[in-house]
Amino acid sequence: AGGLGTMRITEQVSALEVMGINSASYLVLPRIVASILMFPLLVILAMVLSILGGYLAGTLTGAISASEYVEGIRTDFIPYNITFALIKSVVFAFLVSAISAFKGYYTAGGALEVGAASTGAVTNSIIAILLADFVLAAVLL
Repeated sequence: AGGLGTMRITEQVSALEVMGINSASYLVLPRIVASILMFPLLVILAMVLSILGGYLAGTLTGAISASEYVEGIRTDFIPYNITFALIKSVVFAFLVSAISAFKGYYTAGGALEVGAASTGAVTNSIIAILLADFVLAAVLL
């Protein structure tokens, strides 16, 4: 929201429109697409690192042997949980990027309003994620 809001305030968005460029598709669409592509990759990275971290913490402290850890993962692994996490990450990515882009794109005023738009984007994104999490859990689980 901050970047687009600043572009709106400094009339960079108006300059794009004067040049005949569709500013919404030029500025907003790449942000949404990038978020939808990168959020799931970050979730996969977090999953791998958390499994590795659990393995290292368990084996290095002696709380669990390496074979017990691997057996526990194999026993309790549910493939649908990964699918569910990736579906959620795509939905959350869209919500966060679309709400932030909307708030930033339609900012008017000065620097104070850019800050207010950013705060509003964060607040609205958190609420949207909570609601989407509830709906996705009710529908997919």
